[in-house]
Amino acid sequence: MKTEEKTSRRDFVTKSIAGTVALSGALTFGATLLQSFETEAASAPNSPVAANEKEFRMGVIGPAELSLVTSQIAVQKATNKNAKEFAGFELGEAIAVTGVLKDLGTPVPAMTAKAKATLEKIKSTPAGPEFDKAYIKAQLENHEFLRDLAQNYINRGKMAGAAENQGRHLATLSLAVFKEHVALTSRILSELGA
Repeated sequence: MKTEEKTSRRDFVTKSIAGTVALSGALTFGATLLQSFETEAASAPNSPVAANEKEFRMGVIGPAELSLVTSQIAVQKATNKNAKEFAGFELGEAIAVTGVLKDLGTPVPAMTAKAKATLEKIKSTPAGPEFDKAYIKAQLENHEFLRDLAQNYINRGKMAGAAENQGRHLATLSLAVFKEHVALTSRILSELGA
């Protein structure tokens, strides 16, 4: 073999190895960066996390109970047709969700201070545009929390056990509704000028 040919092959092999090392480094950096973003999102102060299906159920039932109570009020007090329609759908959903969670043995926790304040605002605001805004804004915040809780639980990946599989199935089905309700309440709130 000629010296030029050996040098050319050696250069090709060296460049190929260097390219492979660079690509591997870039992929590792990308994977590390993605994992960092996911970890940061899951550990953000307002980002709810459930370590297992029981924590997921416990995280859902409190907001679902708040939705149920505030929607019972909104069905009577909402004056905007879209807010009133949403309240009816949300009431039906909240009754179904709380019923399923209770059937699964999920205890209803005491209402948080924030939930109590939300409920008091919904009760004390007179019917009209301000009530509609307050109710829809509360539903938006509630569903953003629920959406993030379900997404973070699903992102944990598959865990062993029948209960965990059922929890993931429940979270997967719920996530679609939570996302839809975030979009609907955002749109209604925008229409209400809030």
